[in-house]
Amino acid sequence: MAGPSPVAPLAHAPLIAPSILSADFARLADETAAVAGADWLHVDVMDNHFVPNLTLGLPVVESLLKVTDIPMDCHLMIDDPKRWAPSYAEAGAYNVTFHAEATDDPISVARDIRAAGAKAGLSVKPGTPIEPYLEILRDFDTLLVMSVEPGFGGQKFIAEVLPKVALVRNLVDAGELTLVVEIDGGINDETIEAAAAAGVDCFVAGSAVYNTADPGAAVAALRRQAAAASPHLVL
Repeated sequence: MAGPSPVAPLAHAPLIAPSILSADFARLADETAAVAGADWLHVDVMDNHFVPNLTLGLPVVESLLKVTDIPMDCHLMIDDPKRWAPSYAEAGAYNVTFHAEATDDPISVARDIRAAGAKAGLSVKPGTPIEPYLEILRDFDTLLVMSVEPGFGGQKFIAEVLPKVALVRNLVDAGELTLVVEIDGGINDETIEAAAAAGVDCFVAGSAVYNTADPGAAVAALRRQAAAASPHLVL
């Protein structure tokens, strides 16, 4: 009798994380409610230093946490994450991700985030190689691969980052790492299948969700597409 598929123990549902960077900031509570079926709610925090844009901060995250049960996925595109990241965990964020390029001691930042009660994520820009960070990924719960240059929504998907995803996916499947592989940037109905096939677990989608008549239906449609494109994703 044939044994079970080697991917079966690792198979799971795709995670869809709508990015409120593409939402109507004047109606954030309503926009959050519109994606009630989402797995995570992605919040981009930018400081106008690490990236050339200024967006939401801790007070908005604290307000959103009062109006939704969707796990908050905070992506900190900021300088000095060691100073700022733990506060997002203490506020109640589920996952707090910071950039590898923003600190010389990512393991210390990850430990502070975990000690404050959240999952710890590491993000890398499109041009940043993943190989120097493979050893420290054991200290993280999430790897966020940027598929656009961080700073602004609505950019075109950079497919050249997918080999980074595939490399980490292979390590996860081999049992060498235990983390969620997340991708952010240009994810829509034309790009999600390639990302899923490369090995992504969690898909951040902004305009593909919020620039539709029914954001909740868009979340469900993206989830179905991702599951159909990858052997490690199931509904």
